[in-house]
Amino acid sequence: MTDKFRLTLGQLNATVGDLAGNAQKAREAWAEAKAAGADMLALPEMFITGYQTQDLVLKPAFVEDAMAAVKALGEELVDGPAIGIGGPYVEGDNRYNAYYVYQHGKLVARVLKHHLPYKQLFDELRLFDSGPVSGPYRIGPIRIGSPICEDSWYPDVAETLAETGAEILLVPNGSPYHRNKLDLRMGHMVGRCIETGLPLVYLNLVGGQDDQLYDGASFVLNPGAKKVVQLAPFQERVVHVDFTRGPDGWLAEPGVMETQPDEWEQDYNAMMLGLREYLRKSGFKKVLLGLSGGIDSALVATIAADAIGPENVRCVMLPSEYTSQASLDDAANCATRLGVRLDTVKIDGARDAVEDALAHLMEGTKPDTTEENIQSRLRGLMLMAISNKFGEMLLTTGNKSEVGVGYATIYGDMAGGYNPIKDLYKTRVFETCRWRNANHRDWMMGHAGEVIPPQIISKPPSAELRPNQKDQDSLPPYEVLDAILEGLVEKDLARKDLVAQGFDPEVVKQVEKLLYGSEWKRYQAAPGPRISTKAFWLDRRYPLVNRWRDES
Repeated sequence: MTDKFRLTLGQLNATVGDLAGNAQKAREAWAEAKAAGADMLALPEMFITGYQTQDLVLKPAFVEDAMAAVKALGEELVDGPAIGIGGPYVEGDNRYNAYYVYQHGKLVARVLKHHLPYKQLFDELRLFDSGPVSGPYRIGPIRIGSPICEDSWYPDVAETLAETGAEILLVPNGSPYHRNKLDLRMGHMVGRCIETGLPLVYLNLVGGQDDQLYDGASFVLNPGAKKVVQLAPFQERVVHVDFTRGPDGWLAEPGVMETQPDEWEQDYNAMMLGLREYLRKSGFKKVLLGLSGGIDSALVATIAADAIGPENVRCVMLPSEYTSQASLDDAANCATRLGVRLDTVKIDGARDAVEDALAHLMEGTKPDTTEENIQSRLRGLMLMAISNKFGEMLLTTGNKSEVGVGYATIYGDMAGGYNPIKDLYKTRVFETCRWRNANHRDWMMGHAGEVIPPQIISKPPSAELRPNQKDQDSLPPYEVLDAILEGLVEKDLARKDLVAQGFDPEVVKQVEKLLYGSEWKRYQAAPGPRISTKAFWLDRRYPLVNRWRDES
């Protein structure tokens, strides 16, 4: 009897809708598995379609094409290892999230997802039907059970598989990233491993899709929850894992153990990869952004340079008479350090022309935010014109604190196709800039060293839309604002809970008012990478019109 089994893990990046491209990635990984003498290649959940498909999977023609692509691939790969690949499956009126297993050109198993996630960013209850708990399937000498993603977060599916003869658990996933997600996954998988007494392979998708990032970070646990394989986050990997059968059953042999970086590095990698992937999968090769001399635009420019190379980043300074010389100097210094192009377009003349055109209607009124917003909207108009002319995607630069309270101008500085720092609070913006100045990694295409001038990090933030303006003229200090927003958004705390923590009742009331009152702006905001557990839109979906206020 054979006492060895080699499983090849394809921690790979699928593109939603690219059935041919995803199938080709599967072929290439299968060829690597074959060359390594593997018995089976495993690919992640819904790999043939990419993930998440959202309502695309409700379109019958798309599902038919996806199922045909899986069938053609499975029947083609005959002289070598078995292949496991995720994709949709329709039977009658039911639609399933399935995992197909082919061997020697024939379908040997079709596992159907049983538990359908519906919390946070997931909506699978709308898209799929719950399948029955599938039994294990045999590949060569071993019987494999495959709980699909969410099925492994509960004991029942894994226990049923163990009771019906599974000898290892292979869990295909499309598990999106958020900060410290690996620890959360590991806790659940340790539970399944201990409950069943079986080795467990956790195989995750990698790459970006719209607002979502898939971080890979796949791993293998032996009985007793001893980790023997750990793959890097955010990197594609094809890795071979050897299993040996002994007196106590199958065990995975120790293999690749790649370092898991800290949360600052992983968040930065997620934001950078989110932008890189969104551009690549949308067909854009270059970007532009307004570089104001402030910290948010400096960080976005840095992320862009790291994502696609400094030569593909255009920064534009759009000064008025309210723009300080220090801001002009800081923007130029930052662009030089990054090695990106910097153009200058003055907005004074255009602003004066707009104000003159409106003068007969505005006569008798006092200047207020209306005039300030004209400046911001003119900047947005000019940046969009450059974007249209040169085919460069415009990046917007509002952090989560500003997005949270609406401290941004709709159709002005909110204009753009993608926002890399959308889910990053302002206090974390400061720390992220410090981290990037002190660290450079081989997955960054930008320059090493202190690329963000220290004075940009240390100076008080300002929109510079009127003389001597500072953000804290309109907002609480960012350390206070962010703590209150975290309580209201991430933790869904009541006002009384925050007051009990020592925050000023009127400040909490003001922040809550701004948060609810700016929902309509967030509805129209550019997408950006999700790195927290409560990203706006994906995890927190509020009505645009809402008269309820917490009076506790």
